[in-house]
Amino acid sequence: MSEKFHPNYGGAATESLRDALQKRLRSNELTHRFQVTAQPREAPAVPGDRQVEAWFLGPRAENAELFEQLVVEALRDHAFWRRNFHPSDPPAITQSIKRDPGYLQALDTLHTEFDTLLAELKKSAPFFSMRYQGHMTWDQTIPGMAGYFAAMMYNQNNVALEASPLTTVLEVRVGQDLCRMLAFPEHEGIKPWGHLTSGGTTANIEAMWAARNLKFYPLSLQAAIHERPELAPLKDFRVTLPSGRSALLVELDTWRALNLGVDEVLGIPARIEQQYGASHGLTVARLTQLVSDYTLQDLGLVEFTRRHLNGVGSPVFLVPGSKHYSLPKAAAILGLGADHMYSIPLDVEGRMDVARLEAKLDQCLAERRPVIAVVAVLGTTEEGLVDPLAKVLALRRDKYRPADIEFCVHADAAWGGYFASLLREPPQGMRTAGPTPALSLSTYVTEQYLGLSQADTVTLDPHKTGYLPYPAGAMCYRNGAMRSLVAFEAPYINTAGGQEELTVGKYGVEGSKPGAAAAGVYLSHAVIPPDQRGYGQILGRALYNCKMFHAGLLLMNEPSDPFLVVPGPRFQLPPSLMERYGGTSQALERLRHVVRGKSSASLFSTAEGEDLELLREIGADLNIVTYAFNFKTAGGLNPDMSLVNLFNRKIYDRLGVKADGRDIYGYQLLVSTTDFIEADYGKVFFEDYQRRLLGTSTPIGPSEGKISVLRSVIMDPWIAEDLQGRPFIETIMEEMRSTVLDVLKELQESGELPS
Repeated sequence: MSEKFHPNYGGAATESLRDALQKRLRSNELTHRFQVTAQPREAPAVPGDRQVEAWFLGPRAENAELFEQLVVEALRDHAFWRRNFHPSDPPAITQSIKRDPGYLQALDTLHTEFDTLLAELKKSAPFFSMRYQGHMTWDQTIPGMAGYFAAMMYNQNNVALEASPLTTVLEVRVGQDLCRMLAFPEHEGIKPWGHLTSGGTTANIEAMWAARNLKFYPLSLQAAIHERPELAPLKDFRVTLPSGRSALLVELDTWRALNLGVDEVLGIPARIEQQYGASHGLTVARLTQLVSDYTLQDLGLVEFTRRHLNGVGSPVFLVPGSKHYSLPKAAAILGLGADHMYSIPLDVEGRMDVARLEAKLDQCLAERRPVIAVVAVLGTTEEGLVDPLAKVLALRRDKYRPADIEFCVHADAAWGGYFASLLREPPQGMRTAGPTPALSLSTYVTEQYLGLSQADTVTLDPHKTGYLPYPAGAMCYRNGAMRSLVAFEAPYINTAGGQEELTVGKYGVEGSKPGAAAAGVYLSHAVIPPDQRGYGQILGRALYNCKMFHAGLLLMNEPSDPFLVVPGPRFQLPPSLMERYGGTSQALERLRHVVRGKSSASLFSTAEGEDLELLREIGADLNIVTYAFNFKTAGGLNPDMSLVNLFNRKIYDRLGVKADGRDIYGYQLLVSTTDFIEADYGKVFFEDYQRRLLGTSTPIGPSEGKISVLRSVIMDPWIAEDLQGRPFIETIMEEMRSTVLDVLKELQESGELPS
């Protein structure tokens, strides 16, 4: 991708900024300010050096002095900048003013209210702690916070280059970083492009908006050609159908016009300029002006449908049952209606069932119902699962394109996007024999992530697995021309001299955006590259901790215990590992040896590589685990689903953060909760998990249509041991067991659960 930027920015300035911060972060000169009486053992050895430990404030604020120095340096540097901008101008706040009673009273109020706020903030959830296994948020990187703080004082607004002459440049570079992480190709004039949003919800809405506008653009162009004399020469303009056949654009019927390929549609304006620009003055800008009045953007959905969509069914989106709520929200906002977002049931693993997807696509074809987009989720927000993106792409390529059927493929990787860093090797010239990630993605997940480069749009959230301050979502286009379909520009939002490559504000849903967010993401990427050297190190460790947590749940089930815990992910092994271990029970026994009989250091040794492979292939796809508890009675496992839900809700009452003012220091372990809804997930997944949880296919009692489960999002990269030298995951499991036993005893004594 192009590295051309405004000459006043980029280049040496940003390189020196990055180098200075990297040097400071890796410095060993800083000492810890806070002393404690009992120091834990030194953390066990993990692959590579200790860079990860320099990238976070730490669960006990071990890097507090480092971060304090960066913040003070940013503040002092900003003050120096202000004092040296026309220093002869008179001051607004003089020393005599600072002695005024009103000024002093204002300071008293400020300090009082600030101290109150600081006290109240300590009721926040302790995201930084290894005991926090709750929602999808955790500690922020030091460069991310430092960059945000430094840029916040300059208050740049990335809606317009004039309001953000530096942070817009940084946002452009962040977009390039993310496109490289996704391995978006650049070929045949197609260039990827990305920008920041307030979050994944906004990015998903933008993706659906762009896909909808792309779907209908050929109909708009057809109408303009028929009615605009200036466009009459385009009556001989030809397009290529998805099957490879050629046809005149104006002769396509509605159905075929609605099924032109993504890149074919996006390439039309440039091709028209190339073929007709010199002879008829049809530049891209002129074409856009002439077609504008015919587009869905201008006509609105009702009028556009009346004019153009006779003879075809209502357009639809296809999404998995585990979809994020932002997707039906997008359908509603775009005027299509949430009912036209078809939900595909999940398979037994909790992923989108591709066979059901294919059947729904065939149904849409039979009904001549245009499919705007198919969405695959890479990191579902409830379960951390990865949909079979590779099969979705193969369906489009091998079955539907030869039949001249086309739709966008959107990857909602708001949660899982940064896990692509585990597959991304450093650029040429930067490859060293440095550390490798602690754990890599499973074979299945790797296959899906390799397909990301073929998706048309991808949502990512730097403020999730990028470990960055809110707000920082992102939207990436495989073909950057697609952004033009969602462009609006106010008169005051200009490109400052035609610098189109530095324009971000006119694209997407939002207007004003904090430049501080772009600075935070940029600086974090500069210090922690989104490849195997940086984010791959962090997320490889988080994967390891999640797999160990899942293994701990599996091994919590002792025959003598009065309860059973059932993780959402089934204990499945690929054929190669099944053959190696000789069956599920043998593999589980090996896992017991790995978790309880091995130190972390020995697991990471070369000799024990097969144990890491076992960990990698089991459990959740990424770093979220769902699980539920059932209790035993004299007759065996409780078969009543309503009582299971009650049991798990009561466990969550003990382990979930509450906004009731309780002492946060009293929490021993923190998790979150969610529900598997049968109507959303489908019978296959729902009934399989219910059977595993109850031990029977015929539960008793009224069906609630849902299963209440606990949910642990494991983001910490610390591979730590307690004071006794045990892996800290054992402490977590002991706290979990103790809570479950206490809740069970309490419910049985109260008569809410049978003994």
